[in-house]
Amino acid sequence: MSRKDKDPLSSEIEAALEGVNLQEIGDGAPDGAKSGGANAGARAGASGSKLKRGTIVGISGKDVFVELGPRVQGVIAIDQFETTPKVGESFEFSLHGREEDLWVLSRREAQAVAAWDDITPGALVKARVTGQNTGGLELKVGPLAAFMPASQVGLSHESNLSSYMLQTLVCQVLEVDAGRNRILLSRRAVLEKERDEGRREAVGKFATGQVLRGKVTRVEPFGAFVALGGGVEGLVHVSNLSRRRIEDAKEFVQPGQEVEVQILEIKDGGKRVGLGMKQLEPDPWLEATHRFPADTVVSGRVTRLTEFGAFVEVAPGLEGLIHMSQLGKERVRRASDVLKSGQDVSVRVIAVEPARQRMSLSRLDARGAVLGSEEAVDASVIDEALQKNASQPSGTNLGNLFRRALRPPPS
Repeated sequence: MSRKDKDPLSSEIEAALEGVNLQEIGDGAPDGAKSGGANAGARAGASGSKLKRGTIVGISGKDVFVELGPRVQGVIAIDQFETTPKVGESFEFSLHGREEDLWVLSRREAQAVAAWDDITPGALVKARVTGQNTGGLELKVGPLAAFMPASQVGLSHESNLSSYMLQTLVCQVLEVDAGRNRILLSRRAVLEKERDEGRREAVGKFATGQVLRGKVTRVEPFGAFVALGGGVEGLVHVSNLSRRRIEDAKEFVQPGQEVEVQILEIKDGGKRVGLGMKQLEPDPWLEATHRFPADTVVSGRVTRLTEFGAFVEVAPGLEGLIHMSQLGKERVRRASDVLKSGQDVSVRVIAVEPARQRMSLSRLDARGAVLGSEEAVDASVIDEALQKNASQPSGTNLGNLFRRALRPPPS
């Protein structure tokens, strides 16, 4: 299988291990792997050497005497035991030649074999950092050599691996291969688990509808990520940033900015938290009917052009639709033929539906003329003319009053 067919972690490990000899990390294989051993009653260790069980028969100073079988005895330094052994206790030893009819014994290889038996993928172990190279960290798990690829050291890229020298780290075992004397570790897996547990604990204190303060950590065109504490991060989608239309979140918030947000939804144990900011703003639709009664003429900005009309924002958070039939006096085939996005335009309110958050608009006045055109008649001028007619003698001609009212002012 080629590298491109392998999973990303396997590829990372292979790249990190290029040029690294795991058997040379921390002085290589355990004692006894480089020398021969006894044959009778022995078993193979991880490095291929032999182990033999013996019983403690005596202790003299720093020497411990061991009976390995009939007329076969050995000696071992007492400091190779974690605690002082007792006469009658049995242990496994590796044999390293003879001195004065006694086998010279060691427990290091036996301990290493026991460690191999205990270490399995997924297990948590404590490992001491003993060195570093371009691919990662060299460690020891007890007497065993181990390696941690650089990508597995932290949650993010670690540029200074030397800062971990001589530290003892809690790691998760990724891979164990006793035949190749290879243990691969990951600290990142442990940190991710701790982060997830912390997130679940923090999320347990959150609820939909709750209002919190957080800090913007990252901004993308589609929205802003906000840290809420406890390792929990939520997303304010661009559509939930403000009541007014926002095309790019970067125009509205910046990294590091503190914001007040409302929790809209919590999914996947807190891995996905939906947030809103516009929900904390006053709802402009509650007063829309009073602010914009029917036939009111207002100015607005074109926000979108569609195949069925144009949307115009008449106030922050209040957007209405000019249907194609209300775009011009003559038939309009495309909204883009008469309007452009971002253009300021005068519109007449036809109807407001606060419950559905809908507003119908028109570019035409009540008499069907385009607002702002020469044909358009200002309703206030007509009303003034009618009022004047009511106060004039009956012989006054109404047509003359209209003509005077509509006559352009002298230049």
